[in-house]
Amino acid sequence: MNETEITEFVLIGFSGRPKTRMGLAAFITIMYLVTMIGNGLITLVVISEPRLHNPMYFFLCNLSIIDICLCTTSVPQAIANCLVDRPVMSFARCYTQMYAGIYFGSTECFLLAVMAYDRYVAISNPLHYSIVMNWRVCILLALATWTVAFLLAIVPCLANPFHVCGHNKINHISCELTAFMKLICSDMDVEQLIMYFTSTLIVLFPFCFILFSYLRIIVAILRIRSAGGRWKAFSTCGSHLAVVAVFFGNCIVTYIKPQSKDGQDSDKILSVVNGVVIPTLNPLIYTLRNQDVISALKRLIRKKL
Repeated sequence: MNETEITEFVLIGFSGRPKTRMGLAAFITIMYLVTMIGNGLITLVVISEPRLHNPMYFFLCNLSIIDICLCTTSVPQAIANCLVDRPVMSFARCYTQMYAGIYFGSTECFLLAVMAYDRYVAISNPLHYSIVMNWRVCILLALATWTVAFLLAIVPCLANPFHVCGHNKINHISCELTAFMKLICSDMDVEQLIMYFTSTLIVLFPFCFILFSYLRIIVAILRIRSAGGRWKAFSTCGSHLAVVAVFFGNCIVTYIKPQSKDGQDSDKILSVVNGVVIPTLNPLIYTLRNQDVISALKRLIRKKL
């Protein structure tokens, strides 16, 4: 089959529905601003407040940085795409956006698993927590999440690049992997197999590890004699559990389920949820349920005023 060189991609998205595009652009813009402000404040508070210089908030700061990067890779371009009738992206920009989104999303998967391990150590072995989770271990775990995500998500893509031929229209509002794969002209069975294998390692493995960690945490909590102690131990994990449920639930539905041949509006909505809504919810979930962060934020505001 003759292959036509592709130099740019046309993002169909919601073309032909200007009201939908304008409404979506307004919604994404608001959510993006909330995401940047919320995660930026968490990062600033954790760095500036000495009382928050511990492993749990160190990983929370990493999570906020990842969410900022994840949003920035695609959201500004998605907003711009919603404002024009025929959005076009160059080959290089589309690939860069897609690979960056895969990388930061994969990093968040592994970081959430590390945060679950941190909570397990804190609850099951509190007397030795500072020894087990010392700063050297925390930094190594953080570096491992960024490195392993790159090796599993980006290196296979670079080693086995996608071959695109035929039409160059992506039925999405951004260069998203599931929509982009519908343009591949090589053997799709092989590409799907590689995608499912890497998705299992990146999504299901950390998710199963988190479930196992929380089963151990529940056992440890049940051994606590006082009801107040059990509630305090469980409340420290509530925020993380909420983030895990929302993030991994959407990832499993988006990347693990069988893909349809044609782009659907539901896939575009899931992409918006994964790329915009979830990074917005993370700072809200952690701050609204965490008195230490709220108190530190109030002290920071008073200092600035």
